[in-house]
Amino acid sequence: MPATSVNRSRPDLCPGALRPWPADDGALVRLRLPGGLMSADSLRALVAVATAYGDGAVHLTGRANLQLRALPSADGDLPAEVLAAIEATGLLPSRSHELVRNLLVSPLTGLGGGRADLRPVVAELDRLLCAHAALAGLPGRFLFVLDDGRGDLVTRTCDLGLVALDGTTAQLRVGAAWGPAVPLTDAPAALVDLAALFQERRGDGPSAAWHVDELAEPLAADRAADPRALVSGEPAAYGRHGGVEHVEVPDGVLVPDLALDLAARGPELVVTPWHGVVVPARDGGAR
Repeated sequence: MPATSVNRSRPDLCPGALRPWPADDGALVRLRLPGGLMSADSLRALVAVATAYGDGAVHLTGRANLQLRALPSADGDLPAEVLAAIEATGLLPSRSHELVRNLLVSPLTGLGGGRADLRPVVAELDRLLCAHAALAGLPGRFLFVLDDGRGDLVTRTCDLGLVALDGTTAQLRVGAAWGPAVPLTDAPAALVDLAALFQERRGDGPSAAWHVDELAEPLAADRAADPRALVSGEPAAYGRHGGVEHVEVPDGVLVPDLALDLAARGPELVVTPWHGVVVPARDGGAR
């Protein structure tokens, strides 16, 4: 796979809590949710932060992350009390690695459908990623995409990722290429090793690669895709899916009343990359 042409004059500037973006309405902060997973308590706490310091809403992104808008800032940083309030939500577990915890995963994995429950894979990948000091330097746009075999994310462009082939095996994705098939238990370490190799090869300064496909040489040998990896599926429709419900968030803006209603539905929620939140289904089916 030939390298993508790169012509940049600045480094990646993706926002985070420690690197807010100066938007027209105030500072914008992005919080990464590996696999889209967050607790109801974290959402309640984040609504309180948004109400006290921002525009009152929690904004959903196309990578199943969260953003706060209209926050105060001084000299390009959040005030100490605002940063402390965000950390108290539990959604900023690593200051050093906050920008690189970009793990997009089939939102219904482990909740219904799919070939494998990827939640343990995501948790271990996040742990290994945050434990690797050099990987704090990954670009904020570097993206891991993990499809549990239902095909809802297999067409998403990624830097690294996998597609589950069955309940215990997955084929790795390496940019636009296919990597080897590995046991799911080995996949987190294999992906972290590839990320470390990318970080080693990407170069320095504003012209450094942001993505795997921008490297001059392939990160790994391109393999033939296992036929089971060539799946095709649609995003989870809004509505009930067994014991859970995919609730639409209009325009991706989670206003306080809706956020608190969803938080009351169960202890864990899953943000989806389609402006929705997966919650326990109400008795009687979808609303």
